[in-house]
Amino acid sequence: MAEDDLTQGGTIRPITRWGTPVMHQPTEPVTEFDEELHTLVRDMFATMIASDGVGLAATQVGVGLSLFIYACPDADEKLQVGVVCNPTVTLPEGEDRNLESAEEGCLSWPGGYAPLARPDHAVCTGQDPYGNDITVVGTGLLARCLQHETDHLGGTVFGDRLSKRVRRQLDAKVEELAWRYPDDWPVTPKAKYATPDPSPEL
Repeated sequence: MAEDDLTQGGTIRPITRWGTPVMHQPTEPVTEFDEELHTLVRDMFATMIASDGVGLAATQVGVGLSLFIYACPDADEKLQVGVVCNPTVTLPEGEDRNLESAEEGCLSWPGGYAPLARPDHAVCTGQDPYGNDITVVGTGLLARCLQHETDHLGGTVFGDRLSKRVRRQLDAKVEELAWRYPDDWPVTPKAKYATPDPSPEL
């Protein structure tokens, strides 16, 4: 990622929850790659780090712009960090398409996880925070992250991809653990819990 380190110096913002209109509507394209955008990126990194996430879309801090960030390991466990504006994800087809089912979570529906099959390889194109064209090749968890965050920017949450039965189970778990997550989380940290989280939230 070309940066003046946009991963540092931000302010933590509350994470927007599913059910809020901005989470379920398509976003507007990024057209101004200016300091206002860079402030948003810094704040998103601060928010993602505070919430122990590996990816965060602008809609998850209540902003309807086509932008997401990530700090996520790939299939080789190498941490990849970046920002993608106006992303388009291309997925393999035919014999090249390999679905991997894994537990998936979402910072905007905190505490709940559900198995979801997604392709294990994804190519994301877009612009960096300075307007330069970029391509990100995702494998492993990064492939899932690129798909999950791009979904957000189209108004889709991963719960929309679940069967009714699995979605009910997910919602029940989120409700059960709601006491851990204040309305302004992660500005106010979540309450302590004895059992570690099973997987990263995106």
